[in-house]
Amino acid sequence: MPLMTPAGITLLVTDANLNVVGDPIARWTELDVTLRFNEPATGSFTAPRTAVTAAQLAPGNRVVVIRDGVIFCAGPIEEPGPEDWSVTGQASGSGTVEVRFSDDLAAVVARITYPNPAAAATAQTSTAQWTATDEAGDIIRSLVNLNAGPGALTARQVPQLVLGAGAGIGTSIKFSTRFRPLGDELRSVAILGGGLGFRAQQVAATREFQVYAPVDRSAVVRFSPGLGNLRSYRYEPKAPTATVAIVGGKDVGTSRVVVERTNTAAVAGWGRMETFVDQRQSTDTAVDTTELDQAGDEALARGAETARLASVTIDTPDQRFGVHYQLGDKVSVELESGVVVADVVRAVHLQATPDAGEVVTAVVGSQDASPDPLWVRYLRDVSRRLDGLETI
Repeated sequence: MPLMTPAGITLLVTDANLNVVGDPIARWTELDVTLRFNEPATGSFTAPRTAVTAAQLAPGNRVVVIRDGVIFCAGPIEEPGPEDWSVTGQASGSGTVEVRFSDDLAAVVARITYPNPAAAATAQTSTAQWTATDEAGDIIRSLVNLNAGPGALTARQVPQLVLGAGAGIGTSIKFSTRFRPLGDELRSVAILGGGLGFRAQQVAATREFQVYAPVDRSAVVRFSPGLGNLRSYRYEPKAPTATVAIVGGKDVGTSRVVVERTNTAAVAGWGRMETFVDQRQSTDTAVDTTELDQAGDEALARGAETARLASVTIDTPDQRFGVHYQLGDKVSVELESGVVVADVVRAVHLQATPDAGEVVTAVVGSQDASPDPLWVRYLRDVSRRLDGLETI
């Protein structure tokens, strides 16, 4: 059965410097939080209007969700409303307010990457691109440090942000960037680095940015109908969308550097499916195509899904999120057919009310198993490609 422990949840409001504002929100009526792998969380709570003060809803404030003594999610308020009131019904009396928030990763990724992070945006005249060759974990940490962390320009620093674990992990890569959304660049480096994870969590009086290598727990964390911890699943065998990536580098016409990357096994099984990757901002030459090769490999990784599994699991005392598994970890899902699929925990969803208690579920599946609608993922991909054209 799902765990039902609403008494174990506490809601606090802090300012941007993590100082608690007012009393805990003691009379909330509904809480909904979704944590996502390598993306900001989304959350909301509803409470009587009199349970939340105007000072708590001031711009820059944060919501902290504490579950059984451990911070489950903490991050900036994004919408201090809507406020509802009516003569009768749930919104009668003092009315209700719904507060929507994210986690601290949202504050980190609200930056673009500067070619020269030490110079203001209007003084980017000496460096074409920020470039690094290092372990992926160190590149992720450097991007955050220089564009949002203590190493950034004062005006760009996220208050109380510090760098946590993550140095020296992941494969060694070459990476360059120029005026690109920081979150997109972090996800690209994470994929190139072997599937790393990153997050921003409140630790004591700091917001700590962490890079980590997800763990393969598929042998010990298992979900199945027989165990009673699997709510639903949808399993779709699916051809890849790309088995060959053709990457175009700098220059134009016959002078343009072009490389081809191939997923040999996928071509043998599914045939040749080509995609073009525009990397005109790259400085690679015909002699050194490291970055172009990586861009092609990333495109193949994003389009290499051959089976799509989207499952919703249930938190139980013996298999509990945050204790037995984390976002990004690989776990096992046993299908009714007897097939066992090992895949990644993509999202964790907490729903709670004082009357019904809490239900914690996890979305387990391939990268295609994102809870976002298909059109949202399509627009994100289009936006990512346009960003590359706009920042040449």
